[in-house]
Amino acid sequence: MKRAYSPKEIAAKKWVTLPWGEKWSKPFGFPAVNASWFISGASAQGKSSFVMQLGKELCKYGTVLYMSYEERVNQSFQRRMGYLQMNEVQGKFRVATEDTYEELVARLRKPKSPKFVIVDSFQVAKDGAGFSYEKAVELMRRFPKKCFIYVSQEKKSAPLGSDALRLRYISDMKVRVMGYKAYCLGRSIGEAGSYYVVWKDGLIQTSNGL
Repeated sequence: MKRAYSPKEIAAKKWVTLPWGEKWSKPFGFPAVNASWFISGASAQGKSSFVMQLGKELCKYGTVLYMSYEERVNQSFQRRMGYLQMNEVQGKFRVATEDTYEELVARLRKPKSPKFVIVDSFQVAKDGAGFSYEKAVELMRRFPKKCFIYVSQEKKSAPLGSDALRLRYISDMKVRVMGYKAYCLGRSIGEAGSYYVVWKDGLIQTSNGL
């Protein structure tokens, strides 16, 4: 018979949380270092910039592996890395574009493997790298000390595909990017009504109807 936890045991559990500053804690609280993230958003809303800004911040707490399945390393990806000054996290931030699911598992089994893994996007990884809802869950259970961040395309304001919808439900941190703002939809949230500003100039243009 599998173990069942008592209220006392649950209350006694301790979590190592991200010790980040107010810019991040105000909208997102202090999630566990190994919390799972699900980030969605429509095209041209600031999602890709937010994901890379999050990746850069996480480099303060461990190495980050960015699985760029959707964009690979194209011009827009290069420009984004430039204006976000990703050279500042040289040695802590790595980008891969072609790993299959099995190859990613092999990479993560190595000593000193990345602590944070960004899969962008889940839909392209599913079509071309052998991912699925079940395998995404398997990754999180197989490497419980690592943080997995799944980035999702949207259709009609919802994650694209049933696997993505299921993955959002079980993720600890649910974030939606709209109009250059990133909102935390639960489960660990900061101040009510707060959001992370992805691109200030874009936010001003959107607010002015430009």
